[in-house]
Amino acid sequence: MMDTLTSLNVFAAVADLRSFAAAAERFGLSPAMTSKHVQHLEKRAGARLLNRTSRSVSLTEAGALYLERVRSLLDGLEEVEARIGSATIAPHGVLKVSLPVWMANVRFARMIAAFHARYPNVIVDLDLEGRIVNLVEEGFDLALRGTSTLDEGLIARKLGDAPFHLVAAPALLDRLGRPERLEDLDGFPLLAYSPVIGDGRIRIGEGAGAHEVRFSPVLKSGNETMLLLAAKEGMGLAFMPKPMIEDELSEGVLERVLPEMISFAAPIFAVYPNRSYLPAKVRAFLDFLVESGELGQNPKEN
Repeated sequence: MMDTLTSLNVFAAVADLRSFAAAAERFGLSPAMTSKHVQHLEKRAGARLLNRTSRSVSLTEAGALYLERVRSLLDGLEEVEARIGSATIAPHGVLKVSLPVWMANVRFARMIAAFHARYPNVIVDLDLEGRIVNLVEEGFDLALRGTSTLDEGLIARKLGDAPFHLVAAPALLDRLGRPERLEDLDGFPLLAYSPVIGDGRIRIGEGAGAHEVRFSPVLKSGNETMLLLAAKEGMGLAFMPKPMIEDELSEGVLERVLPEMISFAAPIFAVYPNRSYLPAKVRAFLDFLVESGELGQNPKEN
């Protein structure tokens, strides 16, 4: 008779690793026995949970829903057992996180290194492709996003506000002139972050002093690294997150444009599946992000 609890752990591992062989190795089982555990659950659920081909393994729609419930069950069981035993759950395992491209910067890397030093048993798996991932189907523990718009079954926790600056290469400003008013920006070449200001229009300021700047887009991209490289080449102005351009500003490679008039921040949310219990590794990472203050800067800060 199959041990259903073991089957649940095996199924979660196959879904995470997208491989029967890798899951088998993790649990010290044969691939055939690993497959039997999954088949046992599929028989109980009355539905196919995984799509299997010779090269890949993926969740079915029913499998994604089943996995979400399984994770909640296993995480809750671990926490209850720890409480009964008066023990503290030490964060461990693989923590899979989806991040915006611009978080691939020195400051965030230092923070990840500090997190690892505190929790050496957590392996951090970072995805920086800049896409909106399906947390449940793709096995992510959480994502950091600049929006609170959520799919069903997800919750969001605001971590802070990321300051953005309007910057340009000094050579470009020497050639075109340094704007003194918002109106002077009209027609300036823009390296546009396509998901937000692809048309080059952005309203800056508040009340009577507000002005809709109409830039002239010369490059559109959803990749902040590409926009940064183009800005350094003097191709146009760009709105960039502060943590990504601190070295360029301090070294004079880039300079801020109208810093007293243009200062705004984008809210950053941690998004994760709605579960009764958060795994210790996820809770530790969220608390560490808040504690570090890397994502909670004052938008008025220069």
